[in-house]
Amino acid sequence: MKLAILSRNTRLYSTMRLLAAARARGHKTRVLDPLRCYMRISNEGFAVHYGGRQLKGYDCVIPRIGASITFYGTAVLRQFEMMGVYTPSPSEAVLCARDKLRSLQVLASHGIDLPATAFGDNPDDTRDLLDMLGPPPHVIKLNEGAQGAGVVLAEKLPASQSVIEAFRGLYANFLVQEFVREANGRDIRCFVVGGQVVAAMERAASDGDFRANLHRGGTGSPVRLSAAERRTALRAAKALGLGIAGVDLLRSGRGPLVLEVNGSPGLEGIEKVTGVDVADAVIRHLEAAVG
Repeated sequence: MKLAILSRNTRLYSTMRLLAAARARGHKTRVLDPLRCYMRISNEGFAVHYGGRQLKGYDCVIPRIGASITFYGTAVLRQFEMMGVYTPSPSEAVLCARDKLRSLQVLASHGIDLPATAFGDNPDDTRDLLDMLGPPPHVIKLNEGAQGAGVVLAEKLPASQSVIEAFRGLYANFLVQEFVREANGRDIRCFVVGGQVVAAMERAASDGDFRANLHRGGTGSPVRLSAAERRTALRAAKALGLGIAGVDLLRSGRGPLVLEVNGSPGLEGIEKVTGVDVADAVIRHLEAAVG
């Protein structure tokens, strides 16, 4: 199999692991910087060039597209799709997952439970917006934030209003969500590959914080999923059309809630915490999909 990994940095843990796993299984693999790919589009066909040469003969492409290059990165991925190259996570799925509001709307439309979420633009509607969620605390997060950045917990109603005013002053798109107290500063990352949860870990927030992201100082430990949690993670990935996904769940009194779905989940934390060779599972899935 001839495989491309779309990644800006060959030294990133996830990129190196996927590259090593693919080559270990005998596949010709190359890392391509999406920003160095350029394209020709016409009614005669589609082409991608890189470093002065046309890219041909690829069977599969794995997208590792960072938030800062979402537009161009997904355009490159779409071009490969137009050329008939298989990808486990299509460009539209990556775009949907990157947009928190859109992804939550899609998940809810599939009957998947999640924290109650509110979204609005006009300052005159702020009080009613918060009333729709109920009493504080409220979680206020940027629509396109990543790794826990741009997420604020407001304990009191005036604090919620102040944070919303600040985000509006920056012309930022944001969501307001209910605070799931019984989660106790913990969440579960489920790594989904090809319709299976291949690894899962529980993440706990550091002292004084409520965000469980490892990038924010949280700690991880292996976790045993319930049947409902496993089923919810698979349904969420499928609803967004992602063959590879990191699905974040909260344990609540009403069952598992989907907090977020990541279309380019990192491998480092979950491989080190669980000991599972996630990169190998990804490559084996690609082999089965491509045939």
